Order: sequence, then structure tokens, then C-alpha cells
Amino acid sequence: MESVDREDHINRRAFLQLTSLAVGSGVLVSCSNLAPEAKVDQTNAAKTVQEFTLPPLGYAFNALEPYIDARTMELHHDKHHATYVKNLNAALKEVALQASSAEDVLRKLNDIPEAKRETVRNNAGGHVNHTMFWQIMRPGGKKEPQGELAEALKSTFGSIDEFKQKFNKVGAGRFGSGWVWLVMRKDGKLHLKSTPNQDSPILENEYPIMGNDVWEHAYYLKYQNKRADYLNAWWHVVNWDEVEKRYQQAKKQA
Repeated sequence: MESVDREDHINRRAFLQLTSLAVGSGVLVSCSNLAPEAKVDQTNAAKTVQEFTLPPLGYAFNALEPYIDARTMELHHDKHHATYVKNLNAALKEVALQASSAEDVLRKLNDIPEAKRETVRNNAGGHVNHTMFWQIMRPGGKKEPQGELAEALKSTFGSIDEFKQKFNKVGAGRFGSGWVWLVMRKDGKLHLKSTPNQDSPILENEYPIMGNDVWEHAYYLKYQNKRADYLNAWWHVVNWDEVEKRYQQAKKQA
């Protein structure tokens, strides 16, 4: 019994000495039986991603009629886009990631845990793509691009009309759901492409200058299965001033 007490006393004294050394030197002592909850708390403390919010549409739901109907705009913005924002926030809730924007989240997608990566990819892409989409549309406004953007489109595609025709062809050729894009590559050249689902050109280090949503929810209430008609009508609501701004921004980043 005396030997047991002595051993217990030695163990307590060794533990106190170890604790004293750790406190005095500022060293954090980790124990093998540290509760998993403590590790989760540390992860949460390191999280610096902001909570994203649904941006305002910027104009009335019926402002783009007759080309895009009010009910489509209401559902598209208040339901579809809002769901992407909600799901993105939920997916990032316990992810330790330093990101300054939703675009930055996409650029750092490989830093997301694999179990959440696809969810973040889909919903961050949906948020980024739609935020741009509302901005590059407006009621009325210029019917054609102007300035440097117009010259770049003519130089690359032959003419503005040829650019629109080629853009529409890429959009019509996207099988299933996705987007059609005018992007600037890292070499500064303009290029047309389509992406599936909510994938953004940012994932391929390209800058999205403008894009049209060819998911059925973007046009089906008015155009049903006539995607080509929707693509043709969409040019009546393009906000070329905003597209020009994005072109200039792309030039700076190329």
C-alpha cells in the first residue's frame, strides 16, 4: 500500500512539473486523449470566410419584359440564386479557409475538404455566375457594344453580328444545363466556351467577361424548349456598359 501511495505521489509530482514547464515556456502540451470536439473548435476558430448574402436584383422583376418575363426573374433570383447562397454558407460553415470573396473560394477549391468540395464548387459557382448575370442585364440601354470592347470583338470574331451568332451557337450546343461564356484567357485573348452546371471559367484561370445562363429555369416558362429563341432575345437586355467594365478588368488581370 505504501509503494502504491509513493508511486501515485511521484506521478502527481511529475505531472505538476511538466505542467509548470509548459506554462512557463508558453508551449502547448497536447494529450493523446484530446477530445475530438476540441479539434473541431480549433478549426472553427480558424475559419475566415464571410457569410455570403443574396445581392439585390437591381431592377424590377418585369423590367426585362417582353424578353424575359417577370415570373422567371422572380423565381430565378429569389429561389434559385438564394438556394445557392444558402447551400454555400452551409457547406463552408465548418471549413477552415481564408477567402475574401466567392471568386476566391473557387480559386482555392482544392483547399476545401474533399467531402464538401463538389457542394462548394456547385454553389459558389452558382452564386458567382448569377451575381454577374444580374449585373450584365438591364432594361433598355445600348443595343451594341462600344469602344475597346467592340473593337476587340470585331478583331476576334469578324463583326459584332458574327460574335453574337457564334456565342448563340455555343449556347445552343451546350447539352443539358450550363452556361455560355465570353472569356479572356491568361494570354489576353478572347474566347467563347460553355461550361456544365454552375462551373465558372474561374476554375480554369479564365476571366468571365459575360455569360448567359442556359439552364431551363432561365427561360422555360416563356420559351419552353426553344432555347435558340431565348438566346436571340437575350441580346435586347445586355448591359454593354457593365460588360465593357468587365472587359477592362479582365485586361488588368490577364
